[in-house]
Amino acid sequence: MLREEISGLCGSISGPCDSISGSTAALRRRMGADMIDLTRRPMAILCALGLALAPVAAAAEQDTPAAIPPAAALAAPQIEAHPALWKVSDGDTTIYLFGTIHLLPPNVDWFEGPVAKAFGGSQELVTEIVQPDAPTMQKITLAAARRTDGKTLRATLSPEEKAKYETALAGLGIPAGAFDNVDTWFAAVTLTVLPLVKEGYSTESGVDNQLGAKADARHVPHSALETAEYQLGLFDALPADVQLRYLDDTLDKLPEVGTELGKMVKAWEAGDADTLAKMMNDDMTDPVIGQVLLTNRNRNWSQWIEQRLKKPGTVFIAVGAGHLAGADSVQAMLAKDGVTAVRVQ
Repeated sequence: MLREEISGLCGSISGPCDSISGSTAALRRRMGADMIDLTRRPMAILCALGLALAPVAAAAEQDTPAAIPPAAALAAPQIEAHPALWKVSDGDTTIYLFGTIHLLPPNVDWFEGPVAKAFGGSQELVTEIVQPDAPTMQKITLAAARRTDGKTLRATLSPEEKAKYETALAGLGIPAGAFDNVDTWFAAVTLTVLPLVKEGYSTESGVDNQLGAKADARHVPHSALETAEYQLGLFDALPADVQLRYLDDTLDKLPEVGTELGKMVKAWEAGDADTLAKMMNDDMTDPVIGQVLLTNRNRNWSQWIEQRLKKPGTVFIAVGAGHLAGADSVQAMLAKDGVTAVRVQ
């Protein structure tokens, strides 16, 4: 099944690709190849834009055996988590800010105490994106990931890079030509996700999907700060040589991917925003990529929150935990405008 799913996402792509958006083209013009360094933390990049990559994880989850047999996974002891939660409020409006992890193992119990109470008292859920239905999401992903340079991915690699790449694919049971027709960034993020799925992580257990399901069950409105097209467009706007460096570093870091995400999850479970900030944000040393993936988006979201405060009600906002930690966090942006975020948990 996995080979067929990857083929559906990758192998059948052909022909020209329409532009994702005008903002993507503008971003591409702003980002000089020699200004960007993605080679420090593949997991930080994935966590920053994990929601729009759900089709990649879903395809992997259908046919990738977990390192732990399902029965043993179900029998694993529950981990009681107390992730960080903040709120901003005025006289008639309360907005909760909850940091999420997009992929989790199934035995993490985080929906309790202040988080459950805050969500239960909210009239609206707001996440980074609202996941479209599977066929629509696949079309969006294909449009963003399709190669337009007339070359295969492997044709852009040096002999040494190609050998390293094909060895990694073989180790994951993926045909050598599986990603020939897609952009390099798509191959890199897919190769990051697959080892995590083998270790038992899934988007189904991820906080964002769980909250979406709970909102649906309560018939609570669910809206988004961004779109899938926008998020995937941020990857697609990266210059070709930056994408190649991203892929090369991903291949180097494959053995460490599960360990690195495990450390991030432990910090998240403990509500340790400072440690999470250091792990997810500080290693984005290039000012351009940090601005694109974190600072600009955090500023946009803080402005959305400030506008939403003008309307009565209670809102539960859930975004990647890295956006709610560090010097350029959403809360820091709000503070610059005189809006205080108070820690609830």
